[in-house]
Amino acid sequence: MPDQDAPLRSLNLAGFDEFPILRTPRITLREITAENADAIFAMRANHRVNQFIARPEMIDLAGARDLVERTRKAYRDRQGIGWAGYLRDENIIMGTCGFNRFEPANLRAELGGEMAPAYWGKGLALEAVCAILRYGFETMGLHAVEARIDPRNRGAKAALAYCGFVKEAHFQRMVYFQGEFRDLAVYTVFEDTFREN
Repeated sequence: MPDQDAPLRSLNLAGFDEFPILRTPRITLREITAENADAIFAMRANHRVNQFIARPEMIDLAGARDLVERTRKAYRDRQGIGWAGYLRDENIIMGTCGFNRFEPANLRAELGGEMAPAYWGKGLALEAVCAILRYGFETMGLHAVEARIDPRNRGAKAALAYCGFVKEAHFQRMVYFQGEFRDLAVYTVFEDTFREN
């Protein structure tokens, strides 16, 4: 008799054998490397990038190097996939995005990312997110992807809604950061409601 609690399918982990490179009309998404530390530091030290994220601004390049290594270790340990996003004709990263964690038993993942302000307002984040979601649903076999955001972040809410995410929870005063409690909203998209741009 089959196990009643077993999922109908399992997560496809083949993407952990060789890092998946994703391409869109304007973007190439590839593995984050030590060479990206300078650009990551510039983003993580920028107040505009961090204004809706409950984390301190990065204070030195060593912090960026440590983050790169933790991201790469998460990939080696099959716990996350972090991509660096490049404009197709340039070799400068405009942001990072990926699956911060997986729940293999539930075929779920959590999406996270950031982008340098110079690239805001061009639809590039949306293009990257759609490519990552497509990979997650079509190749990895995910059932759902969630994103946790500050509900004041209108740009993130609009991008998530465009891809088919719906708000599933709003936790009031959930995160304590810099002397204040902040709300946290959880948005989820399912494989059958995902919309590409």
